[in-house]
Amino acid sequence: MERGERPWGTYTVLEENNSYKIKRIEVNPGQRLSLQMHHHRSEHWIVVSGTAKVTCGDEEYMVNVNESTFIPIAQNHRLENPGKIPLVIIEVQSGEYLGEDDIVRFDDDYNRCEPGAETFSGETD
Repeated sequence: MERGERPWGTYTVLEENNSYKIKRIEVNPGQRLSLQMHHHRSEHWIVVSGTAKVTCGDEEYMVNVNESTFIPIAQNHRLENPGKIPLVIIEVQSGEYLGEDDIVRFDDDYNRCEPGAETFSGETD
């Protein structure tokens, strides 16, 4: 299984084929992923532990354990852990291309993009 360490936490690829990829993502308390979008995939997020703060387009909302949300293709989005325990989600990606270089970052707490500039990155989230 592919596993990655990031400044915000970790991810593990649980299963992958040509049309979908399933990941377990753990976000450390007080951390968040970049504000980003994907040209070729949508994502379903299911919270299995903790509480997620989700930005999807112009909306911000909370997603609790046993709840899920859908991120459409080409929609700006962000995942954040506002809580005191690790946030664990299962992410199901689906689309015509699932490569990690399909991330366009708009804002990032870890300086992985220029402020205000669109950047393409090969890093997961």
